[in-house]
Amino acid sequence: MAVQVHPTAIVHPGAELGEGVQIGPYAVIGSQVRIGIGTRIGPHCIVEGRTTIGRDNLFHGASSIGCQPQDMSHDGELTELHIGDRNTVFQYCTFSTGTHKEEGITRVGHDNWIMATVHLAHDVRLGNHCVLANSATLAGHVHVGDWAVIGGLSGVHQFVHIGAHAMVGFQAHVSQDVAPYMTVDGNPLATRAVNLTGLKRRGFTAEAMAVVRQMHKLLFRQGLTLDEAKTAMAALQGQGGDAELQLMLDFLARSTRGLVR
Repeated sequence: MAVQVHPTAIVHPGAELGEGVQIGPYAVIGSQVRIGIGTRIGPHCIVEGRTTIGRDNLFHGASSIGCQPQDMSHDGELTELHIGDRNTVFQYCTFSTGTHKEEGITRVGHDNWIMATVHLAHDVRLGNHCVLANSATLAGHVHVGDWAVIGGLSGVHQFVHIGAHAMVGFQAHVSQDVAPYMTVDGNPLATRAVNLTGLKRRGFTAEAMAVVRQMHKLLFRQGLTLDEAKTAMAALQGQGGDAELQLMLDFLARSTRGLVR
C-alpha cells in the first residue's frame, strides 16, 4: 500500500514513513520521526522529536506526540519516545520524550487504548493492553504494568508504579504505588478489593484467583506490616498461582514509594 499524505500536511523529508501510512490534514511530521506500516496520523497532529512509532496505530486529531519534556532541568538533550504497535490514541493527547534522569526514552507498549487529553510525561513506561480514560495524567517516571486501567481525571505522581492488572478509579490522586491485581478508589485513595472482573475477563484460573485473594488479605486486611505480609505470601507457593505470586513479590521488591493501602 502506498503512503497517503494529505496535501495540507507538512512532512519533513527526513521522516521515515512505512508502507500504508496515512497522514491527515494539517498534520506536522518532524525530521527524526519514524512511523511504521499501516499507522494513521489524524488531522492537526504534531509528531516531532526522536519519535519511533510501530505499526497499525491510530492517532485521532490534534495530539502532540514526541514533544519536549516538561522538566525544568531538561537542557535540550536528545531524548526519545518509542511507541509500539496497534495503539489507539484519541484527541488532544500529549506524549513527551524522555530525560537523562532515566534511560532517556519514554516508552509506550502495544495494544493500548488511550482516551482524549491523556498526558504521558517524560520517562513514562506504559505496558501493553492498558486503558487510560479521559484526562488521565501520568507524571514523569511513572511505570504502568500490562492490562492496567486508569480512570478518568486521575493524576499519578512522579515515580509511582502501578502494577499489572490493577484498576485505578475515577478522579484518583495516586501518590503511592498501586499493587498488581488490586482496585484502588476514593479520596484519600485506598485499596478496595481484588480486580476480579478484570481477572475473569483475562481467563485467570480459579486457583490463581484464589492466591490473588489471599495476597489481598495478607497485604490489606490483616494488619500486617509489609515485611510480615511478604513472608506470609512466600508460603503460598505451590497453590496454583505461582506466576501471580512472583509478579507481586517482584513488584513489592521494586516499590520505593510505599503502597496504597
